[in-house]
Amino acid sequence: MIWLVGAVVFWGLAWALNVWLAGSRMGQRRAGRIAVATLFGVTILVLWEGLVRGFAVPPVILPGPSVIGPTIATSLPVLWADFVQTVVKGALTGFAIGTAAAFVTAIAIDRSPFLQRGLLPIGNFVSALPIVGLAPILVMWFGFDWQSKAAVVVVMVFFPLLVNMVAGLQATDRLSRDLMATWSASYWQGLFKLRLPAAMPFIFNGLKIAATLALIGAIVAEFFGSPIVGMGFRISTEVGRLGLDMVWATIAVAALSGSAFYGLIAWIESRVTFWHPSQRG
Repeated sequence: MIWLVGAVVFWGLAWALNVWLAGSRMGQRRAGRIAVATLFGVTILVLWEGLVRGFAVPPVILPGPSVIGPTIATSLPVLWADFVQTVVKGALTGFAIGTAAAFVTAIAIDRSPFLQRGLLPIGNFVSALPIVGLAPILVMWFGFDWQSKAAVVVVMVFFPLLVNMVAGLQATDRLSRDLMATWSASYWQGLFKLRLPAAMPFIFNGLKIAATLALIGAIVAEFFGSPIVGMGFRISTEVGRLGLDMVWATIAVAALSGSAFYGLIAWIESRVTFWHPSQRG
C-alpha cells in the first residue's frame, strides 16, 4: 500500500509540474517539449510500478518496470537478433519497397485518368483486407523467412501512401498550374518544380502512417510462421511459456523502434517542408 500511495502522490506532483512546464515559455522550446514528454513517460512508469506492487499483481499477469528492465538488460543479444530480423529485414525492407512502388504508381495514376478511376477503388478494397487473413497467404507464397514479412509490409503501406501521394499531387491550385503552362514547362518540370514540393506534406503524412503500419505488419506476419527469431515469434513463444517479462521486453523494444522511426521521418519532414505553416508554428 505504501508503494501505491507513493506512486499516486508522485503522479500528482509530476502532473502539476508538467502542466506548469507545458504552459510556460520554456515549454514552447524544443528542450521544454522533450522534458514534458520525458517527465510524462517517467510518471507512467512510476504509477505502473506502484499499482503493480500496491495491488500485489503477480508477474505472470502484469510484470512491473522493475522486472521488465532487468529482462531487457540480460536479454540484449536475443532482443537484438529479433530487432534485426523483424525491423531491419522485414519492416524496413518492406517499407522501402512499398514506398518506391507507391511513388511510381502515383505518378502513373496522375498521368492516366483511367488508372485513377480504376486502380484507386481496388486500392481501397485491398487496404480493407484484414492482415490476419492476408499474412498466412503471403507466408505460404514467399516462405517463412523475412521475405514474406516484407511482402506483408509492402501490402500494408502501399495503398495508404498511394492515396496520400495522389491527393498531394492534385493539391496545387489551377492558377499555379496555368502559370507553369504559360512558361512552356513540361510535365516533368511542373512535377518536380511545383507539384511534388506542394505534395510533400501529404507524402510525409502517408510516410508517418506507413511507419507504424510497417512494424505492426512485420510482427503480425511472424505469428503465422517464421524462423526461431523475430519479435512476433518471441511474443508468441513467450506467451505460451508464461514469460510475460520477456513479452513486455519485446513490446518495449518494438515501441522504441517504432517511435524512433516515426521521429526520424518527422525530423526529415521538418527539414523538407520548413516552408509549411505547420512547421513554422
